[in-house]
Amino acid sequence: MSKKAKIAAGGVAAGIILLIWLPWWAALLIVLGVPAAAYLALDSGQRRRLRRVTRKEIGH
Repeated sequence: MSKKAKIAAGGVAAGIILLIWLPWWAALLIVLGVPAAAYLALDSGQRRRLRRVTRKEIGH
């Protein structure tokens, strides 16, 4: 299993566990808010590099 597949599987598992323990809106807020906060914590150079790598991987 690739590293990205492991991360995706862990995210799905965490989302399911959060949905069981928390109301759906709180789980959704956490699942969407954590990656958004991590992205906003990057400085502008890191954001540019992340966007460039992401575009290169999808073939643009």
